[in-house]
Amino acid sequence: MGVRIMAFMIDMLIKTVANIVVFTVLALLGGMGMGIALILAFLLEWFYPVYFEVWHQGRTPGKKNLHIRVVNDDGTPVTFGPSLLRNLLRVVDFLPLMYLTGIITSLFNPQFKRLGDLVAGTLVVYDADPIPGPNFDVKGRQPVPADFTTDEQRALLAFAERSKRLSPERQSELAAILLPVLKTDEPVIAIKQMANSMVGRQ
Repeated sequence: MGVRIMAFMIDMLIKTVANIVVFTVLALLGGMGMGIALILAFLLEWFYPVYFEVWHQGRTPGKKNLHIRVVNDDGTPVTFGPSLLRNLLRVVDFLPLMYLTGIITSLFNPQFKRLGDLVAGTLVVYDADPIPGPNFDVKGRQPVPADFTTDEQRALLAFAERSKRLSPERQSELAAILLPVLKTDEPVIAIKQMANSMVGRQ
């Protein structure tokens, strides 16, 4: 729990500095500038964590610094819906003051989940030390599309894990099914790079 609080404080510091810079610059534009600054502050507060959790493997800068990340309950990368829900419920976790609801909920949960995690079906975990994992014969990684469901993520991983037992022609045939979704000319490589991302390989 202490690590999560420290990560939260780092992210709060980053957002505070960003807001100070934005307000200082836009204040030069007068009332219109302050209006824009308020809108940007609102977007930063609510979508800063969602952006990093969905498109940066579940890690805000604070979480990355403390080696923790957000995942779905089944261990798959968190997607937009659950991330947005868990962060919207931070308001409830803060009630009545100083994150009290979130702390109490975490203390009475074996996985130290706050209310937002319980409702969204997410979990904060420590980044494991790199260990040998499945070899997908492709280097590099790319994020899984944010709109992919848990079942679709499992299908990607299953394809990558079984690809060694498939001929190149069969791999291309199966991967081509996802071609319109992946928007790439090399779906086999794209799927394996997404699988690398899901299992934490470089």
